[in-house]
Amino acid sequence: MLTPHELFGFMSPALANEILAFAHEADKPLYRATVAAVAQLRKVRPIFLERQPRVQRDAAVVAALARPALDAITGNLIRSWLVKKHGAMLAEFLDHLGIKHEAGVVEGLPDAVEDAQVVSAVELLLSKHPAETVAVYLNAFRDMNDVAWPALKRVLETDSRLQLGG
Repeated sequence: MLTPHELFGFMSPALANEILAFAHEADKPLYRATVAAVAQLRKVRPIFLERQPRVQRDAAVVAALARPALDAITGNLIRSWLVKKHGAMLAEFLDHLGIKHEAGVVEGLPDAVEDAQVVSAVELLLSKHPAETVAVYLNAFRDMNDVAWPALKRVLETDSRLQLGG
């Protein structure tokens, strides 16, 4: 199971930058908190990063988000991006599995889901959405919810379309 900082480290630079840009545009408080956390990690004041050109600042932030020390902030960033930008994808997955949710967010998950249902739901997502986005979602879903569904684990480990960093 990949943790949020590992997901950020393995995803393409384009997707990492997309997630950060989304936070900059759609969730300013989260973006500011992310920059502040990176500043603290680098032992500089946030204003130092804020005064840098955005391209330079975002490159430093993306690099830092792949470090274990920023796992919590990286998780918040990924969750926000998934729920706010890809809520329809989350809902499709949960609907296909017959799991009650509110806009792609669940309170509780069943301990087990039929393997064929999981595989079918993953195939549905891959037919409609970019594979890298689906891979990030499924890994984050598994990590955030501490899901122990064997079929989901197996598909994440064996399906070449869901391999990050390749």
